[in-house]
Amino acid sequence: MTLPVPSPAATVRRDIPQPSRSEGIWGSDALAEMIRSLDIPYVCLNPGSSFRGLHDSLVNYLGNQKPQMLLCLHEEHAVAMAHGYAKVTGKPLGAIVHSNVGLMHATMAIYDIWCDRLPVVIMGATGPVDAARRRPWIDWLHTAQDQGALVRHYTKWDCQPASVGASYEALLRAKQIAETAPPGPTYVCFDAAMQEQKLDAIPPLPDASRYAPPPTTYPDPKLVDQALALLKGAKNPMILMGRATRDKAAWDRRVQLAETLNAKVLTDLKTGAAFPTDHPLHLAPPGVFLSGDTGALLKQADVVLSLDWVDLAGTLKQGWGNAPVGCKVIQVSVDQYIHNGWSMDHQGLPPADIYLACGIEPVVEELLARLDVKPASDYTPAEWAKPAAAADGSISIHALAATLKDVVGDDDICLMRLPLGWAGDMWHFRHPLDYLGGDGGGGIGSGPGMSVGSALALKDTGRLPVSILGDGDFMMGNAGLWTAANAGIPMLIITANNRSFFNDEVHQERVAKERGRPVENRWIGQRIDDPAPDLAMMARAQGLKGVGPVTDPASLADVLREAIAAVREGAAVVVDVHVTAGYSPSMAAGMTRSHDE
Repeated sequence: MTLPVPSPAATVRRDIPQPSRSEGIWGSDALAEMIRSLDIPYVCLNPGSSFRGLHDSLVNYLGNQKPQMLLCLHEEHAVAMAHGYAKVTGKPLGAIVHSNVGLMHATMAIYDIWCDRLPVVIMGATGPVDAARRRPWIDWLHTAQDQGALVRHYTKWDCQPASVGASYEALLRAKQIAETAPPGPTYVCFDAAMQEQKLDAIPPLPDASRYAPPPTTYPDPKLVDQALALLKGAKNPMILMGRATRDKAAWDRRVQLAETLNAKVLTDLKTGAAFPTDHPLHLAPPGVFLSGDTGALLKQADVVLSLDWVDLAGTLKQGWGNAPVGCKVIQVSVDQYIHNGWSMDHQGLPPADIYLACGIEPVVEELLARLDVKPASDYTPAEWAKPAAAADGSISIHALAATLKDVVGDDDICLMRLPLGWAGDMWHFRHPLDYLGGDGGGGIGSGPGMSVGSALALKDTGRLPVSILGDGDFMMGNAGLWTAANAGIPMLIITANNRSFFNDEVHQERVAKERGRPVENRWIGQRIDDPAPDLAMMARAQGLKGVGPVTDPASLADVLREAIAAVREGAAVVVDVHVTAGYSPSMAAGMTRSHDE
């Protein structure tokens, strides 16, 4: 990655204790030293007695720096924060959760990281494994002899080491495996008794630099030649740009490849920005599903190059239906290395005429090395679509997006998260940091925590960190925003508040139509109203600046302008915008296709 990793001392407010090492050395002091050697700048945590020894060592032995503790109000938020940080930097943070009960809280956030293929090192603890050392009642409740079994199906590796020396190796291995492609979460659980064991001295630390993850593998040259022959011979090649890094140089190489091959391109809202969406070769607005028109365009391709595209089989099916895929497919991915039988996150099995089991960047580099590369084009960006004002004076999500764009102007902005009702034609992405992608696992409630972690990573980049969240996502996870106020992490959260779990209103309408029942009842059990929660007050109660609800389209621009000015001055701000309940045509079409097929 070429992006700078923020310095904790320089960017985040920190409580600075006076380290004290005069009363001896403990097992957790050694663990803290090992964590420091891994160059993990922050650990996100919700406190727990099972790791009270490690907590003390991070504070009183290390002085709460390298790593710095970031207090979170729930374990799910702690893990989601680490996830958001990794989405920007590609580097892992640490998250610390309390024994089995804290790990249970964190499970959805861990699953999101697993599905999003990003590195996070999660640390936990268990009450004394030696039953003779357990306190009555509580230590028994908080002890598990195989705690990692709770998350083993959606972590790359876990360990419950029994000694300081074994913990050193476990931490080294956890970070190495988390960062090895395809990246993912790992989990290490420390025995409370081992943490609180008195030592004569810190055991010698291994040199962490000797345990780095392996470099990205390069593809078989013969397979690259075969892929190139297919692409050069194609009359209508198409590139599906999937999971990619936030590296600008890699972005530029992908643009070069598409322009040199004159290949059409599709991108996806499930993953972060991977190609300029206003480029003439970009066929259609990115979405969660393909629209009918986009599926027809895909079907015209004679060669498809998939660069770690999420759900390649399902996407090809949206073009060809149940008929055999009528084009040559070049698959580039190492995702199959971590597929297992518990979760179906691996999606359907796609056909592949050429399978390059490596990262996408080496393949792009090798293809470009074999081509007469065209100089970068100076294309004319697509025009912005200006939505018409709603006749009833309400604010649509399209209008919210257009107003935000007008207010931001030419400033660099990072859309950290977007709501379910967002359509790809609302905003163009021209840089890898313009958009970070979805949550990975398709759950609700991770948006606030992930946004805080992403904003932390963006703090020294000069970009304005903005998340547009649905009101359901916001209310499930809004306590995660307290950490932003506490640590001084500036960010802007805009709630696209339709006062409903509207995604399920659409599902209920669909079922009602299929069964010949009244669609007018779709709102029952879905609407978040009567009373309407005061989202801005929720923000203010946690120390953020809360504004709203904004209901008048005429005032929206001024509200957003003031909010952005406050973020630029270091504030964390929530603006509650009441939007019209509804989905864009492209989103609705995709949801319909998902039912039909």
